[in-house]
Amino acid sequence: MTAATGDVWLPFPAEEIEGLPTSFRYRRWDGEESFPADPADCVFYVTPYMKSRTVTLRPLAGMSALRVVQTLTAGIDHLAGGLDGLPAGVRVCNARGVHEASTAELALTLTLASLRGIPGMVRGQDREEWHGGFYGALADKAVLIVGYGSIGAAVEDRLLPFECGSVTRVARSAREAPHGPVHALADLPRLLPDADVVILCTPLTEDTRGLAGTGFLARMKDGALLVNVARGPVVDTEALLAELRPGRLHAALDVTDPEPLPPGHPLWHAPNVLITPHVGGSSSAFEPRAKRLVARQLTRFAAGEPVDNTVLVTGQTPPHTLRNHPYARGVHHALDGDGE
Repeated sequence: MTAATGDVWLPFPAEEIEGLPTSFRYRRWDGEESFPADPADCVFYVTPYMKSRTVTLRPLAGMSALRVVQTLTAGIDHLAGGLDGLPAGVRVCNARGVHEASTAELALTLTLASLRGIPGMVRGQDREEWHGGFYGALADKAVLIVGYGSIGAAVEDRLLPFECGSVTRVARSAREAPHGPVHALADLPRLLPDADVVILCTPLTEDTRGLAGTGFLARMKDGALLVNVARGPVVDTEALLAELRPGRLHAALDVTDPEPLPPGHPLWHAPNVLITPHVGGSSSAFEPRAKRLVARQLTRFAAGEPVDNTVLVTGQTPPHTLRNHPYARGVHHALDGDGE
């Protein structure tokens, strides 16, 4: 796998990225109306970050020489339906290693803020009200992480100093991890009733869409907290509202369905819910990690080495059978992967 020449499209100025190979022509494109060059000359496309699906997919139809699509997101659901016209053999890579720190920080922030009653205190401050009393703590709580990929593992790393009663891990299939056993998805029904906090870190796939639906939520114990830093449609919004309205469950959501959450939507004012506007990955930690990833990937590509984080090869191997593919370094699967 090598392409010593050709155009590389980047959402950052090339001069801001250390260690780029010198053999390519670098074109900066971050979703502007006009293209920086002929898409037919592009061999490596780094997609814009936080741009619409329409914008991201627009140049792909003309990229007849394309060899690699490198997203800057952990999930690739925003590319769905846009890869069909690409040549066979194009590697689609996710941004494993870029969002772990930022998203895990937000997962912990949402968890602590919800348990300690911070939203009510902020509203009290606005009204000059003093809301003293006893509040929940993360210490001694049983935490269940659903979707134990690199972000899920990063969440656990940050939970460790907080004296949780237990941390339980769930992924697509059972395995061993450095911090302990990872349970299979099939074990969720028996694990949910014991969890005080459930943190969703899954990618959005057909297997995970609506995962936290009526049955899932009904198995959560009274007063439990659901934290979603994955994708909005992983949670069934109507089913969640049915649990929030009577106050049985709490929720902290960085992502929603629909998204952005429109004015007047009942989720805005549901009891016991904290909402942040999908900012899990968009922090000051993003850009330096994204640039280092791009430099590493292009260095491997220029040298003819397998690129990392391949999650899909067009026209060849379906994603669910990619684990044994020779270019499948760091492959993610439903419930093993990440949502940001």
